[in-house]
Amino acid sequence: MKKILVVDDEEKIRLIIKKYAEFEGYEIDEAADGMEAIQMCKASDYDLIIMDVMMPELDGFSACKEIRKHKDIPVIMLSARGEEYDKIHGFESGVDDYVVKPFSPKELMMRVNVVVSRHSALKEHVAQGPDHDVFTAEGLVVDFTSRLVTVDGVAASMTPKEYDLLFYMIRNKNIALTRERLITEVWGYDYFGDDRTLDTHIKLLRGNLGPYRKFLVTLRGMGYRFEA
Repeated sequence: MKKILVVDDEEKIRLIIKKYAEFEGYEIDEAADGMEAIQMCKASDYDLIIMDVMMPELDGFSACKEIRKHKDIPVIMLSARGEEYDKIHGFESGVDDYVVKPFSPKELMMRVNVVVSRHSALKEHVAQGPDHDVFTAEGLVVDFTSRLVTVDGVAASMTPKEYDLLFYMIRNKNIALTRERLITEVWGYDYFGDDRTLDTHIKLLRGNLGPYRKFLVTLRGMGYRFEA
């Protein structure tokens, strides 16, 4: 049974999420603040964390960064703020998805299922230990097997979804990729967000690629292409 940690200072929200998640077959633990979440993650392993941003003791962004120092656990962030800046800050902190309050519990569960299944598939692929699959273009080196990207010899620090997006675009290099195709293939068929999430990740990705941002070509009115 997959195990989820729900972190929110509002007990009613924790109970709603727990009710729907248990119905989907997940085991649920609860934490009321970021500090408690960090301690629970040190003591137990989780398949996913659903975490509120604004909490006492320690906010969600800071807690996420601290947890990621020790364990690779996917995170869905909950927030009452839905501005682009807040979403960018969330994705830069390493979250896998960002859900704005008030939210639909059914939609949240759909997002949970997508993130958990994709992360499980990635862990299984890594565990198989295949030979390293590496792409190189000038000073950009992308190791698909190790999920490692280096820019002129320096490792890039990217969010899980940035890796997924970059890997998919490289796998389909020199092909015009529509926005709809990128969202479907990278976020999944059950994605219930808007395409601004894609633009946000492209912006973050370009920032991390430095001089090799030139490889990410915008196709006006259509989408993007990785051209190298």
